[in-house]
Amino acid sequence: MSVDYTFKDKYNIYDLLEIMRILRAPGGCPWDAEQDHESIKKNFIEETYEVVEAINKCDNELLLEELGDVLLQVVFHAQMEKEKGVFDFDDVADGICKKLIIRHPHVFDNIDVNNTDEVLSNWDAIKRSTKNQKSTTEAMSSVPRELPALMRSEKLQHKAAKSGAELDVDAVDFVQTKAKAIENGVTEESVGELLFAAVALARQNKIDPEEALTKIADKFLEDFGEYEKAPEDVKKSAKLY
Repeated sequence: MSVDYTFKDKYNIYDLLEIMRILRAPGGCPWDAEQDHESIKKNFIEETYEVVEAINKCDNELLLEELGDVLLQVVFHAQMEKEKGVFDFDDVADGICKKLIIRHPHVFDNIDVNNTDEVLSNWDAIKRSTKNQKSTTEAMSSVPRELPALMRSEKLQHKAAKSGAELDVDAVDFVQTKAKAIENGVTEESVGELLFAAVALARQNKIDPEEALTKIADKFLEDFGEYEKAPEDVKKSAKLY
């Protein structure tokens, strides 16, 4: 039996909220009704990366679709909390609006800024104040452990450097030292230290380590495609990396 719903030529955010309510309600979709935050948290990550893919491809049609998928995730999680009486989508919107107003005093208040560096500096200071972070360690601890390791390492190093605690060694020497240490034995810790040093090298040279590794992985994929098509005698002497 179909639900009582008015179909439209063009829908808006309120329609999306209502559709999600219907899907989660009795008589709606059994799958949607069974989900909780834990069961669909990976979907959020996947949809976010698909937005990045659309941006990288400069595909506006795909971007439109993937942004909708991300918005669905927000609405889905908000609906779960609304059903429990904790918060709803309006509360989510209210929260982000207030955050944007507070963190842009140069727009919504009488604070003067001269460049984007001052904007970012103000943003960080206000963030630490509103989150009651009294030390750089507390600010660093707020960087989610769930981030990709290269990205998290870059953010931690960046926050440390902004506090004046920049690594006191040349990044090239740092990498070479950690690479040499592996000669004494390859362990999880020694490999991790080498990767952390590589992040420092990238950051100090204004290179995004995630993007750098992604491009090398793309190159490896391309090279492997050529390797796979090569004659067997060529394969025997080929070096992929």
